[in-house]
Amino acid sequence: MPTATSAIRFRVGADENGLGPRLGPMIVTAVLAKVHGDGWSVASSAPRGALAQRLGDSKQFMAYGDVGLGEAWARALVERGAGRTRDASSPDALIHALSLDDHETLQAPCPEHVTSQCWSSCEEAFETESGLTQALHEDLDRLAAQGIEFVAVRSIILCTRRLNDGAMAGKNRFLLDLHAMERLVLELRDLAGAEVAAVCGKVGGFGKYSSVFGPLGGRLHSVVEETRARSAYHFPELGEIAFVRDGDASDLCVALASMVGKYLREVLMGRIVRHYQGQLEGLSGASGYHDPVTAAFVDATRLVRDARNVPDACFERRSAEPPKAARRRS
Repeated sequence: MPTATSAIRFRVGADENGLGPRLGPMIVTAVLAKVHGDGWSVASSAPRGALAQRLGDSKQFMAYGDVGLGEAWARALVERGAGRTRDASSPDALIHALSLDDHETLQAPCPEHVTSQCWSSCEEAFETESGLTQALHEDLDRLAAQGIEFVAVRSIILCTRRLNDGAMAGKNRFLLDLHAMERLVLELRDLAGAEVAAVCGKVGGFGKYSSVFGPLGGRLHSVVEETRARSAYHFPELGEIAFVRDGDASDLCVALASMVGKYLREVLMGRIVRHYQGQLEGLSGASGYHDPVTAAFVDATRLVRDARNVPDACFERRSAEPPKAARRRS
């Protein structure tokens, strides 16, 4: 067990889920770990041993219709007090325990008659048995014994309307992803009350980030390195923030953020599907990605959406050209 005299540092891992789909939200998630002494090397490496069978790149562990492992991680973290609340009694409670923004903020862009498309929790239920969540509690206990305690997890939910509003303002999904990561790092640094070392998944094709920072824009910082694999920057009183290629496969904290974010993305996309299935008998589900099933879902719901005056901006993402900085390779 870590001792009271062990050096304590704070580590943040952040990643996005749903950057490229046609429908549904993009989720950006970050976790904050309080790390004692030698636990740092474990926290900054890929999961090992038995843990590697339950934690890693979310794309390897979960898929459309099968996100139970991400659900179990989210429930375990919230039950241990890492969310804004400890309420993990339902998927809806879990969403709002994880979201950095409250109900009112999340629904602010929604026309009143469209709110149920994305925010109705009707017929929503957990998928996993409590035994899996308990197994993950035991994993977290073992990590705590090695000096790694996850003290916070937060997600930013960027719904289709927010993504489209960003595109209209000249901010494509890469910039919105980056700025959400910055916002999360600032929030978790405040929770830590000390400098943090933040590792984020690489954003799009950015190699140099200084000119495209949002919440961190204008802050004094130095460039640590800028390569294809890793771009890192040091900010006085904030700490270091690094953008790392394939971070979810190489960093335990980023992997955990990816697992939670993947679950949130699928739950929220599931709400959209159920909303229209309740109005169109026999309507097939859809992942929201660019595939024939999603294309059929878009076509099948068109008349219903038109009849109910659902704005296209609240349903399907628009595209926007990335800024030159996002297209350059360092």
